[in-house]
Order: sequence, then C-alpha cells, then structure tokens
Amino acid sequence: HHLLQVSCAPSSPWGDMAFRGWKRLLLLGRQNTFSLDPEVRAFLEENTEVTSSGHLTPEIRLRLLTPRCRFWREKPDLWPYGDPFWAIYWPGGQALSRYILDNPRVVKGRSVLDLGSGCGATAIAAVMSGASQVLANDIDPIAGVAMILNCELNHLNPFPITIKNIINSEAGNWDLIVLGDMFYDEQLADGLHHWLRKCIRIQQTEVLIGDPGRHQFLSHSIRSQLHKVIEYSLPEYTRQENNGLTSSIVWSYQPSNSLENC
Repeated sequence: HHLLQVSCAPSSPWGDMAFRGWKRLLLLGRQNTFSLDPEVRAFLEENTEVTSSGHLTPEIRLRLLTPRCRFWREKPDLWPYGDPFWAIYWPGGQALSRYILDNPRVVKGRSVLDLGSGCGATAIAAVMSGASQVLANDIDPIAGVAMILNCELNHLNPFPITIKNIINSEAGNWDLIVLGDMFYDEQLADGLHHWLRKCIRIQQTEVLIGDPGRHQFLSHSIRSQLHKVIEYSLPEYTRQENNGLTSSIVWSYQPSNSLENC
C-alpha cells in the first residue's frame, strides 16, 4: 500500500484549495516512498510551534497552534487550507495517548486504527508502545502532513496514513480502534455508533473512545454502552484551551447487541 492514500472530496472553498494544492504535495515512488512539498512543509513549520508541555503526554513532541503562533491571532480566512483542527491536541486524544503509553499491553503486538487522528499523537503513542501495525485516518490532507512532521519530531518512521472518510465503509480487520473527540456532531456520532458496532460484530474489534465529557457525547445513546476505563485530570493549559473542561476519560465501547444484526 502507498504510505499515504489521498482520496478526499473537498467540502468547502478552503478544502477545495487544499485539495488542488495537494495534487502536487506527494510524490509517490516505486518504493512507496514520498516527499512532501517543500512549500507546505515550510508553511507548517513556520506557523506552528513544537511543544510537549501543557498536555498529558510530555514524552510526545507535536507541532501545534499555540498563542505564540501568528494564526492564533490572525483572521481564520487567511489560513490557506481547511480548518486546522489537527493543530490542537484535543483532550480525548490526550487521554487515549496517556492510557496507551502507561499501558502498552493494550496495543503491543496488535493492529491499531487511529480514527480521526488529527495531529497523530495517539497513533504515535501506539507505535511507541509496540503496536505491530498502525494506520492513522483523517479527512484533512494537511493533517496527514502534520502527522508525518510529528513522526519526525519523535524519531519515528511515518506510519501509513489514509485521507478519506472511512465511516460506513467495510469493517476493517483491526484488533483495536481508537478515536478521540469525535462526538461533536449528532449525525457524525450516529454514523460512528453504527460503524463501530459493525466492526465489533464482524471482526470482534476492541474500541476505545476518548472524550472529556462534551454534551453531545454524554447525551448520545452510545453513552449507555460505554464502560469507563480511566479518567485523567487535564493540565491547566489544556483546561484553558477547552473552555474549562477539567478531565478526560477513556471509555471502552461494549455494545450489548454487538452479536445481533445491525
């Protein structure tokens, strides 16, 4: 497989701009190697900050948007790509990454899909903890670039990355699916609920979800099928960045009807 599969449909003027620019972003060679467009790399390196502080995983270095970055203050429409959701280390992802680093047995020797990977921190944690196979997924191609840069920061070979919406696709044969901060929209939450349940029913996949307790998550019907694994108190910087949310929880998704048709 190619290291990076680009199959994203632009959903906004920003996305369209990013999509056009991405046609020249990757040079896929015969050896499944690639090189990033120097201009895109330079833009991200210039407009993000390398940081490992203020989060639950100080052992992982990431390129993020911080108050010291130009685009923290600039008008969003000056950012030339799609909304940079990947440039924030969201609390659900932080909890998942912390849990995996502290409990490497969860991923050791197993295949892991990081759904909605964003900055790639949870996928990086899985590689650091001995996962045999890791695939990171996001719908934003620029997130894919950021993941590659973040792998470099942590002295890791880039893991495979797929840039497309895989929800409602065929259930892949993964030992573990991890996803953080994905329950922010009811329609997306419904799609996730059904797709994850299908993965569990068909492939007996284990599913771990990270979320800081957002209303859309707690009020969704999936909540009754989750089992709390661990809760982390968030560092002060992350609390300020997330409107005062104070903790983040890792949940195990165990639908009671996973063996039934759905």
